[in-house]
Amino acid sequence: MSLPPDLLPVHEDAHLLVLDKPAGLLCVPGRGEDKQDCLSSRAQRRWPDALVVHRLDMATSGLVLMARSPAIQRLLGDAFAAGQIWKRYEAIVDGLAPGNEWAVIDAPIAADWPNRPLQKIDPLGKPSVTRWRTLHTQPERNASHLLLEPRTGRTHQLRVHLASVGHPILGDALYGDERVASRAPRLLLHAGVLQFRHPATGAAARFESPTPFV
Repeated sequence: MSLPPDLLPVHEDAHLLVLDKPAGLLCVPGRGEDKQDCLSSRAQRRWPDALVVHRLDMATSGLVLMARSPAIQRLLGDAFAAGQIWKRYEAIVDGLAPGNEWAVIDAPIAADWPNRPLQKIDPLGKPSVTRWRTLHTQPERNASHLLLEPRTGRTHQLRVHLASVGHPILGDALYGDERVASRAPRLLLHAGVLQFRHPATGAAARFESPTPFV
């Protein structure tokens, strides 16, 4: 069976898959007939045993890990919950973010129920922590290229956290204003690195995907 380019596996073995999701594709089916095409359904046409472990926002591109048995799905889910799976993202954000040292955004996030699917910073929300640093600024376009390491996995965490410190991600129509949303043809956020211990073999595993917009 031939595969569309976005489903060529970064890694495939008897226990798990690592796929490189394009921006604009859902990870799992949504509500309605127009939201049934997604990464998981495409994967299951090629690997019928493929099971979802975690998700990326539809607008975000990059690496997605899938299990190939319920037992491995549980082990990987437990590893995510325990913070044992390390992820790194890259983003282009609005404004000139100062310095190149690692900084931490520690701000709880909760659902903004009247404005779903938006999330918001809320003192009563779930603990949410993001490490970030500036790779370089782009003064000519009033933007910065950031590395991001989420320590928790809240919905829209990176988008909410960066907007909260005055640096919304370019192309973000949810957390940026019209000017920010119009500055890029897509959300400039990419999940570029996944690193974890293989649940079946115990071997260290690291997978990378080049950032498509830098």
